[in-house]
Amino acid sequence: MSLIDSLKDRDRVFDFMAPQASPVDVRHGPILYMEDVTVSFDGFKAINNLNLTIDDGELRCIIGPNGAGKTTMMDIITGKTQPTQGSVWFGSRHNLLTMNEPEIASLGIGRKFQKPTVFEALSVFHNLELAMAADKRILPTLTARMTGEIRDRIEEVLETIGLTALRHQPAGILSHGQKQWLEIGMLLMQRPRLLLVDEPVAGMTEQEMERTAELLTGLAGQQSVVVVEHDMGFVRSIARQVTVLHQGSVLAEGTMDEVSSDPSVVEVYLGADDGEAA
Repeated sequence: MSLIDSLKDRDRVFDFMAPQASPVDVRHGPILYMEDVTVSFDGFKAINNLNLTIDDGELRCIIGPNGAGKTTMMDIITGKTQPTQGSVWFGSRHNLLTMNEPEIASLGIGRKFQKPTVFEALSVFHNLELAMAADKRILPTLTARMTGEIRDRIEEVLETIGLTALRHQPAGILSHGQKQWLEIGMLLMQRPRLLLVDEPVAGMTEQEMERTAELLTGLAGQQSVVVVEHDMGFVRSIARQVTVLHQGSVLAEGTMDEVSSDPSVVEVYLGADDGEAA
């Protein structure tokens, strides 16, 4: 069958629309492993001998003062920044430092930035539908046929993010918090094994923050979730394990109670308000 004929066949299910299983192997260790990672920018070490492991299905909160290296850490994991030295592994088989950003995303690493990015003119449902496609070219996306499996997946994600009732509404009318949930849902459509979430509750109402806490804690176990957040009240509400970064390396690690009573952490945060100390 020629390419043109295949595109005319509306009953054809294109391979890129089918859900893909993540190839990551976690049978012999954590899902994410960073060892002795250093990043230097003109002599300044944004990351300094960082060692971090994230277990499969874990919810981990990352906190630290401004400039602690939190954003650079996520840039390394997603392939945006190459470290000066060190190693970064996704499962036991994939060396992330040998891969580019699209290749890393295809392995099952999703990143949500602080500011939500959704297609405001499209409905909530169609935002999720477009997010399913691994092939982002216009023609394959428009000519692909939605299967029952894909529709079921969209319905499942709509329920998870709490937007079922707004499925036919344009994304542009959503509140700030709802747009954040929709973008998380767009990442979930791609079935990530590791989800990196940057300051998810910035600008949210108290009610939206509570719903976001429920969403993120509910996702843990199904995939690993790493949350970078400034709001200490929110971190305390979801934290199971907390890592404190300072000057590009791990300062302390443990439960929220353990790190908040650590003398070195207290010294770093001395004089900082809860809402600023991350």
